[in-house]
Amino acid sequence: MQITLRVLLSLLSVARLAAAANSSLPDGDGARLSAEQVVANLERKDNARAQALHHLESTRTYRLVYHGFPRDHEAEMTVEATYDRPATKTFKIVSHSGSKLIMDRVFKRLLDSEKEALEPDVHQKTLLNRDNYDIALTGYDSSNGGQYVLTVVPKSKSKYVFRGKVWVDANDFAVTKIDAEPAQNPSFWTRKNTIHHEYMKVGDFWVPRRNESDSDIRLGGHAILTIEYKNYRINQTGKQGSAKASTAGSR
Repeated sequence: MQITLRVLLSLLSVARLAAAANSSLPDGDGARLSAEQVVANLERKDNARAQALHHLESTRTYRLVYHGFPRDHEAEMTVEATYDRPATKTFKIVSHSGSKLIMDRVFKRLLDSEKEALEPDVHQKTLLNRDNYDIALTGYDSSNGGQYVLTVVPKSKSKYVFRGKVWVDANDFAVTKIDAEPAQNPSFWTRKNTIHHEYMKVGDFWVPRRNESDSDIRLGGHAILTIEYKNYRINQTGKQGSAKASTAGSR
């Protein structure tokens, strides 16, 4: 039991990167730009969208499946999440099933970490910008209207930063996908950790669609944590009504 708990807590460290990704929501003419221009536009649009976002609600489903020593564990939790500007998040657990150990030691702590990631000092250190990352433009993907591909390496190590590739929409200058790994191994108990984030456009905003954290355990086990997002309800500052979308989003 003690070994299993340590393994699950190491998975929480990987999953915290999802919290950082969700702590903020990131015009273009389609012309090919330099890395400096892409990052400058990304920072500018990220700030503008963050300022415009007044209220957001969504439904999330967390799933964790662990296969390995000393035994398998599995759990699922559905949450109603609410964000209010400038930095307030609340969560209501509407259903859960499976391992109580995962519920208490991973899922609930992950929600606490997401609130922590909104704190001003933490939030500033996790933004995707040149203050926090060394960023290089390494490709251009012509699919989905065009996307710049960036390689990012954090300038300092923390539980909220990553290294890997980031796809940026060539028109909106918003993050559309992240394939990465933690800046440092979060635990002795894991030997390989990969992170995959996907985003979708809802109204004027790009929001999470799906997060996946995949971990190989030194004792031979394997764990996958996924978070699925749907039913977004968004209110924008200065506008009446809300933008609504299901899992499919606008794009």
